[in-house]
Amino acid sequence: MASDRRLAEPTVSRSANSLLQAPILPTLLRLTAPNLAAMLVIALVAVCETAYVGILGTTPLAAIALVFPMVMLMQMLSAGAMGGGVSSAISRALGAGDVNRANALAFHAAVIGATAGLFFSAIFLIFCVPIFRALGGSGAVLGEALAYADIALTAAVLTWLLNTFASIVRGTGNMRVPSLTLLAASGLQIVLGGALGLGIGPIPRFGLAGVASGLVIAYTSAALYLLWFLGTGRGRLTLRLNAAALNREMFLDILKVGAVSALSPFQVVLTVLILTRLVAAFGTEALAGYGIGARLEFLLVPIVFAIGVASVPMVGMAMGARQVERARQVAWTAAGVSMTVLGAIGLTVTLAPDLWSGLFTGDAAVRAAANLYLRWAGWGFAFVGLGLSLYFASQGSGRVLPPVLAGTVRLLVVVLGGLWLAANDAPVWALFAVVGTTMTAFGLSVAAAVYLTPWGSNDGR
Repeated sequence: MASDRRLAEPTVSRSANSLLQAPILPTLLRLTAPNLAAMLVIALVAVCETAYVGILGTTPLAAIALVFPMVMLMQMLSAGAMGGGVSSAISRALGAGDVNRANALAFHAAVIGATAGLFFSAIFLIFCVPIFRALGGSGAVLGEALAYADIALTAAVLTWLLNTFASIVRGTGNMRVPSLTLLAASGLQIVLGGALGLGIGPIPRFGLAGVASGLVIAYTSAALYLLWFLGTGRGRLTLRLNAAALNREMFLDILKVGAVSALSPFQVVLTVLILTRLVAAFGTEALAGYGIGARLEFLLVPIVFAIGVASVPMVGMAMGARQVERARQVAWTAAGVSMTVLGAIGLTVTLAPDLWSGLFTGDAAVRAAANLYLRWAGWGFAFVGLGLSLYFASQGSGRVLPPVLAGTVRLLVVVLGGLWLAANDAPVWALFAVVGTTMTAFGLSVAAAVYLTPWGSNDGR
């Protein structure tokens, strides 16, 4: 009977699909708005967490600098990489008018999200200590890092499920439901993280373990809500948990984008880990200051994410409907918006770094290190916006390998430049200058790769 119901479901009329017809910039901004609201609140969560940790002291602040790249890796892999693959496959199916395929892809996406989440939960459960030691963590800093990671990172499966369910909904062009869900989860995380981390009233101060617990509770609640929403069929597709329907071709349709895209977050985080290790040699204050400055760069990712994931279903549906020229126009429009927004932020913190660093610490040495990073790296933020936005748009097109490979340029510049500076006892500002250079190289390389890569036989490049 379930199969009969699937066959009876109507397909989506392409002519009724506004994502294939409406003006590009207004439509992109309309889809971006709810995403941006959610991402800004998520960014606020990170700001609040850093503020909580700053109250707890310099040692926890240095510890969170070790943990934060791993937390962001899970976010980027599950939401930006594999999530992009999920949204791309579903939007291309809907663009071609095939709702039955979109429903089946949703189930395959859920299987991928659960499997990947359990894998990373096991990895962090076993290898957290050697990972943080390799990054330069030791003594009290290592102990504080583990207090957070033992809760937040071993529950990585929750991050994967939440972002997978959100990506399924976004693939249909619905940005409102996942955005409101993430808004609610972020609010809950801020309240619980602060209460459990710092201690309020009768609640004892649990420190970093309490801050991590707030994340876990909030993500669990949000994932359960989205699972319910998808199961009730309230969107343009219905998530049915039917193991008998597993199909290799549908896994490949998601993974050909998601698995290849996963290389990009690993490159980004490996870049940050190398920099973290190099900066750790300058002392705890420098590491803590770098953590404050680098966190801003990571918090720019959600802003580009808001714009990028709005472009994915627009590009994907255009590709499914064989409107390749429109797909290209969406990609470059999104890139222009991202570059403008991040460029404005970068210019602001380059000229007035205290606006950011002053939010988190009153320690003069820590603030000086953070300001140094922002002055030397902030000018490159615009190119981060350019590269990341085109990376997301490429996911929608299904041609993501060239921009991912182009992103390797950033990692190579950091490795070669950073190691050369370290070998020559260069000051920390020189290392931060390399960071700004790598951002520029990344953006320009991805832009060139997207421009040169054909997206279809009727590509209007």
